[in-house]
Amino acid sequence: MTVGSDEARAARTAPPGPPRRATFRLLKQLFTDRLALMGDNAETYGDVVRIAIGPKAMYLVNHPDLAKHVLADNAANYHKGIGLQEARRALGDGLLTSDGDTWKKQRRTIQPVFQPKRISRQAAVVASEVDGLVKRLAEHDGPVEILHEMTGLTLGVLGKTLLDAELGGYETLGHSFEAVQDQAMFEAVTLSMVPQWVPLKKQLHFRTARDDLRRIADELVEQRLADPVENGEDVLSRLIASGSEQGASRERMRDELITLLLAGHETTASTLGWAFHLIDEHPEVGERLHAEAVEVLGDRLPEHEDLRRLTFTVAVVEEVMRLYPPVWLLPRIAQADDEIGGYHVPAGSDVVVVPYTLHRHPGFWTEPERFDPGRFTAAERPPRYAYLPFGAGPRFCIGNSLGVMEAVFVLAMAARDLELRKVPGKVVEPEAMLSLRVRGGLPMTVHRRDRTRRAQAA
Repeated sequence: MTVGSDEARAARTAPPGPPRRATFRLLKQLFTDRLALMGDNAETYGDVVRIAIGPKAMYLVNHPDLAKHVLADNAANYHKGIGLQEARRALGDGLLTSDGDTWKKQRRTIQPVFQPKRISRQAAVVASEVDGLVKRLAEHDGPVEILHEMTGLTLGVLGKTLLDAELGGYETLGHSFEAVQDQAMFEAVTLSMVPQWVPLKKQLHFRTARDDLRRIADELVEQRLADPVENGEDVLSRLIASGSEQGASRERMRDELITLLLAGHETTASTLGWAFHLIDEHPEVGERLHAEAVEVLGDRLPEHEDLRRLTFTVAVVEEVMRLYPPVWLLPRIAQADDEIGGYHVPAGSDVVVVPYTLHRHPGFWTEPERFDPGRFTAAERPPRYAYLPFGAGPRFCIGNSLGVMEAVFVLAMAARDLELRKVPGKVVEPEAMLSLRVRGGLPMTVHRRDRTRRAQAA
């Protein structure tokens, strides 16, 4: 590129974005409505937007080709960014927050646990856990907090499938992870300008939660050391073996374990919460799910091979993750100057790919706000990088196949035996933290389906 050429000048040009006088409005959105902050600016300014807030500038990327550039083609130039950096205080250098050689070693250690053959062998464990949940729900007479139930389920599944351990006794895990997310997002939106020693209620809760998570991780490691599994394939066994071989510290094992506990349950639980909300809003979808489950499963538990037969159920899960991707933000920091969409992005800039807005891009989705599982049963699908529920590139989510299997089994078995309805008057709103969750929980009433209706559906 010749200095002074039109191409060089274009590459040095900053992308469009809101004016400086909009700083107060942007700050307010950053605190109260982060989804609107991203969506409004993408709609107004296009596929590359520069959002200047105080001393920081954030570059919003909202096009499949440009997302591919950041997440895959030039991934080495982009390390983990806003939100995840702040989460490092609790998660340490786990797989979610680490970069470079540290991340590569961690990925190699854990990757075998998520091999497709091993995950398929866990189907019976997942189905058994889901069966227990459905039977418990069927006994409820009054409202049940469905997000609490989904969190308990996903933690139980994670413990048995990935750690070969029981997590049911650690009832504080969910609350501790919520406090970690709250603090990480608080530090991100305040640009880390509030000293950590300030005794705010949120920061005090975070310290308690961090200590609790470290205690639980240490206990799990100690239990496995006291009762080792010969040739164990689970994460705990592999972390301990890797630590012995590489001289990794106990702290490193703790970081990895805490990260796995968070990422392994939070995203699937959030997806299931949104699924039950959307199914309640669209009862015809619930009836079709019920009919498919009765036809495919009858009265038996699902098996891994059923994922190919439960086509509509899989499509529902995919459409739920389109509208409400559990990982709604993929934040990065540019390590060197780059060019994105013809615009100059300086080294050190925060660059964010936002699946929540990308999944609503009108150039790639027809009626993007409409809930339509049929999008994912049609022959023609959107471009690969227009749909990123599990990220993309080298850091593609390692647990995607287990998460999808778990969500499909839950929806199929719940739809076969139950109807879940939101408590009247409940207003459902998204809360954009490290994951995209339902704000304030999701109370629902449980109604059992009688066998006559199931037979008619079959």
